[in-house]
Amino acid sequence: MNVLKRSLFILSMLGIAIVSVQCKGDKKADTEKVAAEGKDLVTIEKSEYGTTAKGEKVESYKLKNQNGMEVDIITFGGRITDLKVPNKEGVSENVVIGFNSLAQYEKENPFFGALIGRYGNRIAKGKFSLDGKEYQLAINNEPNALHGGPQGFFNVVWKADEVKSGETASLKLSYLSKDMEEGYPGNLKVIVTYTLTNDNQLEVLYEATTDKKTVVNLTQHSYFNLSGDFTKTILDHELTLNADKLVPVDADLIPTGKLEDVAGTPFDFRTPKLIGKDINAKNDQLEKGKGYDHCWVLNNPEKGKTIIAKVYHAASGRVLEMTTDEPGIQFYSGNFLDGTLPMPNGGTFAHRTGLCLETEHYPDSPNQKNFPTTVLNPGENYKTKTTFKFSVQK
Repeated sequence: MNVLKRSLFILSMLGIAIVSVQCKGDKKADTEKVAAEGKDLVTIEKSEYGTTAKGEKVESYKLKNQNGMEVDIITFGGRITDLKVPNKEGVSENVVIGFNSLAQYEKENPFFGALIGRYGNRIAKGKFSLDGKEYQLAINNEPNALHGGPQGFFNVVWKADEVKSGETASLKLSYLSKDMEEGYPGNLKVIVTYTLTNDNQLEVLYEATTDKKTVVNLTQHSYFNLSGDFTKTILDHELTLNADKLVPVDADLIPTGKLEDVAGTPFDFRTPKLIGKDINAKNDQLEKGKGYDHCWVLNNPEKGKTIIAKVYHAASGRVLEMTTDEPGIQFYSGNFLDGTLPMPNGGTFAHRTGLCLETEHYPDSPNQKNFPTTVLNPGENYKTKTTFKFSVQK
């Protein structure tokens, strides 16, 4: 009888173990089953989004994978309007600031979710010279040009093409920026490709060519709040930046031309630190930016492979890791969000309820001889990639 009881006990425990292993493997098995059936692991769906005040049709594309990640992108400004990723409980929520109407995106706003060009960040007094000729840009951040001017890439309708491979889905956006548009020389052909993978990775590939010498600095301007609750600030997010130096700025947020060590300053994020820890410290640079609104010089020995930025939100468990081949990253802590812009489900976006991490060349590089060049010549190919990878940490 004792032998029978022991046998039943062993069989029972074995059954529990098998069920446990099966449960853990269910998600993986489901994914493998989808792949085996020849179905796409990552899908893309097109829908109508609206019509601009100029009468241009705008479309929306939803990229979706098997692991709870969805990205919605509209052709107006190439904007990410919604980005859902799972928390540690497996619940997918939107983690980027956006509006629920095209009309709102057409109004003046802080570049929510947009593609930025021709030049991300500021150019002093909107002027630069190439081969002895001075160019005057449109001024939209007095006294400077910011993010390409008032009719920059964030304010145009892009042409869209879908690219599917089964394991990934891509949205290829293209735009021709004509010679002297917003004051920039050259007909610039631009292609930006958003690619979603099945391991919750969003790649953004920027490409461009020109028929006349010009300057180019493209980036992406999403505002993240990993809590998924935009009534809360991002001050409880833990940030790590792989950067030893900062690009300090003057009162107009234009680089001084010098690079400063972050050691011993509120700008030292080389080890994980809560964004709110030092943001109100007495510091000249923090006062000029009204918080963090600066470009860090990246330590990036393996460009495109080294993790240059990491954001962790403990309550949700969400993690964002970034790689790039760009020399800098602009970290902006949402200092100018002021409670005047509407949230989709009611309420308004308050002070510091979103953060930006814009991979780029340094601000005002066309006027700073010691900075990496942003000049693009005819016959050259501008090509750079940034990756946003989402995961959970329990």
